[in-house]
Amino acid sequence: MDLTTVWFLLIAVLFTGYFILEGFDFGVGALLPVLGRDDRERRVLINTIGPVWDGNEVWLITAAGALFAAFPEWYATLLSGFYLPFLLILVALIGRGVAFEYRHKRPDARWKQRWDAVITAGSVIPAVGWGIIFANIVRGVPLDANHDYTGGLTDLLNPYALLGGATTAALFLTHGAVFLALKTNGDIRTRAGNLAARITPAALALSAAFLTWTLTQRHTPTAVALAVAAALALTGAFAATLVRREGWAFAGTATAIGLTVATLFAALHPNVLPSTTDPAGTLTVLNAASNPYTLKIMTWVAVIFTPVVLAYQGWTYWVFRRRISVTNIPH
Repeated sequence: MDLTTVWFLLIAVLFTGYFILEGFDFGVGALLPVLGRDDRERRVLINTIGPVWDGNEVWLITAAGALFAAFPEWYATLLSGFYLPFLLILVALIGRGVAFEYRHKRPDARWKQRWDAVITAGSVIPAVGWGIIFANIVRGVPLDANHDYTGGLTDLLNPYALLGGATTAALFLTHGAVFLALKTNGDIRTRAGNLAARITPAALALSAAFLTWTLTQRHTPTAVALAVAAALALTGAFAATLVRREGWAFAGTATAIGLTVATLFAALHPNVLPSTTDPAGTLTVLNAASNPYTLKIMTWVAVIFTPVVLAYQGWTYWVFRRRISVTNIPH
């Protein structure tokens, strides 16, 4: 396996990890006004992700850095052509991070409500936006022979991409509800489990429709197998939710999200950004990659530091593994 393929797989792994980990805290933020009936309950919801949400975003920073270094042509075309969606996601993530830090700075209820609204919006916008972006990456966009994006915003808001946005939003909502059932006690745990049982069928239907449409455009045996496995994992998560096995349900939703992302990358390879207008404009793992020397240095850096990062993040989750409830939140 050549280094261009290795780094394509590593970037796929980084985005998969990001969607699995950030997916549940997007879901928690989006469900804040639904499951948080008062300020104490909303504080419980926020505290379930408080120790880990910023660490989860490191996966995105690492993925973006790896994309820039390993495939600079892909990075340049993607960020220039998808400028507005990326900008909206970035503003939403910044606002969400500020809201987590500022909502408790004043006791005023209206102050907290405003920041809670920012948390919700800052969770919903990326949940939808990432689906739209990755759907367009797989489908392809208008590129000329110089790999420059020649379309507009309306080209990105096509039916397939909008279905992708709805799919990721539904998956993250389900993932977040299951996570809350796993991490809380008392009435919140019960309500989160009931909500997860209600929305999982919708997530399954949207995922099935999106992945089927994906495979009709670009399919390989690997992509088909991954898509079927994703549907089975989400079905298993639904069954586990019904019998209140929150750990198995969370494993199921995490696996379903990971396999969905893997399906998109498997359907995309060896392209990284297809052109829908000029075939000469299509970016592949070969014409978008850095030189072999750069990829070799990056590989050694990844081999040395990746285990350290994984060990540290795993330790963080272990330390904050306990369930919490309103009894842990002072008045």
